[in-house]
Amino acid sequence: MRFLVVFLIGALFGTGIVLSGMANPAKVLNFFDLAGSFDPSLAFVMAGALAVAAPGYALLFRVRKQPLFDQSFRLPKASAIDAKLIGGSAVFGIGWGIAGFCPGASIPALGLGHASAAIFVAALLVGILIARRLAKADFFADLSR
Repeated sequence: MRFLVVFLIGALFGTGIVLSGMANPAKVLNFFDLAGSFDPSLAFVMAGALAVAAPGYALLFRVRKQPLFDQSFRLPKASAIDAKLIGGSAVFGIGWGIAGFCPGASIPALGLGHASAAIFVAALLVGILIARRLAKADFFADLSR
C-alpha cells in the first residue's frame, strides 16, 4: 500500500511539473532571462505551489501526530544558515540556471524523452556521490564552524 501511495503522489507531482511547463528547460531559462525573453510563469507556479502546500502542511500537522506509513514525520532539525547551506544553494541555483532543470523537474522530463534531462540526471547522481564521499571524509567539517 505504501508503494502505491508513494507512486501516486510522485505521479501527481510529475504531472503537475509537466502541465506547468517546468519540465521544459527553455521555459525555466526564460524565467532567468530578465533582459531578454523573460517569462514570469515560473513565479506563478511557485506561488501556486506555496498556496496549496503551506495550508496543507499546517492542517496536516494539526490533524495528525504521525504519517500514515511511518513512525514520525522526518523534518529537518538544522536551522542554521551556514556555509554548507549557502554553498549548496549556490550550486543548486547555478546548475538550475545553466541546465534549466532542477532535480524535481528532471525526473518527469526523463519520461518526456528529453536527452538533456538524461545528461542532467547523470550529472546529478555523480554530484550526489561526490558530495557523499566528501561528507564521509569530513571535507565539510570546516565549513560548519
